[in-house]
Amino acid sequence: MQQDFDVIVVGGGPGGYVAAIRAAQLGLKTALVEREHLGGICSNWGCIPTKALLKSAEILTHARHAADYGVSIEGAVTGDLSAMIKRARGVAERMAGGVGMLMRKNRVTVIWGQARLDGAGAVTVQDAAPHPRNAGVTAPKAAQGAGRYSAKHIILATGARPRALPGLEPDGDRVWSYFDALAPKAQPDHLLIIGSGAIGIEFAGFYAALGVKVTVVEAADRILPAEDAEISAFARQQFERQGIAFRTGATVGRLDRTPDGVTAHLQAADQDSAIAVSHVLVAAGVQPNSEYLGLEQAGVALDRGFVRIDATCSTNIPGIHAIGDLAGGPMLAHKAEHEAVICVEAIAGLHPHALNRDRIPGCTYCDPQIASVGMTEARAREAGMDIAVGKFPFLANGKAIALGADQGFVKVVFDRQTGELLGAHMIGAEVTEMIQGFVLAMDLESTDQELAEAVFPHPTISETMKEAVLAAMGRAINI
Repeated sequence: MQQDFDVIVVGGGPGGYVAAIRAAQLGLKTALVEREHLGGICSNWGCIPTKALLKSAEILTHARHAADYGVSIEGAVTGDLSAMIKRARGVAERMAGGVGMLMRKNRVTVIWGQARLDGAGAVTVQDAAPHPRNAGVTAPKAAQGAGRYSAKHIILATGARPRALPGLEPDGDRVWSYFDALAPKAQPDHLLIIGSGAIGIEFAGFYAALGVKVTVVEAADRILPAEDAEISAFARQQFERQGIAFRTGATVGRLDRTPDGVTAHLQAADQDSAIAVSHVLVAAGVQPNSEYLGLEQAGVALDRGFVRIDATCSTNIPGIHAIGDLAGGPMLAHKAEHEAVICVEAIAGLHPHALNRDRIPGCTYCDPQIASVGMTEARAREAGMDIAVGKFPFLANGKAIALGADQGFVKVVFDRQTGELLGAHMIGAEVTEMIQGFVLAMDLESTDQELAEAVFPHPTISETMKEAVLAAMGRAINI
């Protein structure tokens, strides 16, 4: 059976479902093909459930330090991992249900199954039983949606999955991917995490809060290597105070697995070593879900498995588009959502602005939180730019002190000649909610002088943002 649409979106994650909604808003007859769960990895096994777990860890930490705020809690404060996981799964279920409601509201046809390109302007959808890990999340009927469907435009939004490193493949028992870390069979005694990016660091903080011994191995010479060097150094100090150990400049050569644990063999420039742990989490990046789509047969150009696109998310084949993780980094849900709108509006002839990748904020929801946008100080100097750098610490901010959250700082990088904001880097309480102020400033091309003239409310942690700007101008007030 064939049914004609204006747009078929393959993949129901943040990019895919946003593309479907925007297409429907513009009057295009739209279908969304999804094989496992509406909301994608982000809502079901990524962004959202991890934040639910991290909130549980935050509450646990606050409870342990209640006396610091004049609050007495009788008895021992303990974390219930199974209860935390149950809450996180409930949050994921709610999110998936919300996406389903949005599909119905916007009259998007949802087709369950595995899609494959089938010539120009067509896809074949085959039955795809839901993965066992998704039991109770959305549970689509396995026999629903099979058929051949046509559309003038096909948008591929199939995302990415954890990268499988040779010899370090997760087994769901002792060696984990982030899927396993979100719903473990048992709480580890000693967790070795391979990779200190956002995923690795967030799980390190969560499990450390539960009392698990955590060791993080990072191949680069510092943790969080994508962040500004000062942010990275400060973060390491804070994490080590939480009991997290780090091995930088090291890689894991192999894993010896036994029923009782894992021995990881580390390779470093100074010397090789071995470490015995109960569990290992492999958090060393992701790889695109580009197999099984029929891309090669359709002639779609690829780059290391990622789909090559232009400024409007079109591939080299007319009528085939790609967005989100499938189209390359940064691997962020909000980047996928933005590309979704660009792609659909271009299809509809609205001439949207191209995505500026230098203005995509990145957030890590650890304790303390980390957020950044634009150029680091090192990158700006390497580019030969004449820059002005301003920093302001949380320990000089009244609201941060009142909250008992005075560990952190804001750093800004400006072009000294023009006053253009080149980058902003933050670590501390709630900075993931504050970074958007700097993103807006960059998008609106605000200068240092204009930011200095803006009125920030008092008392708020956001005042550190203005003070950092003033510091770059040699005018900081409260330090």
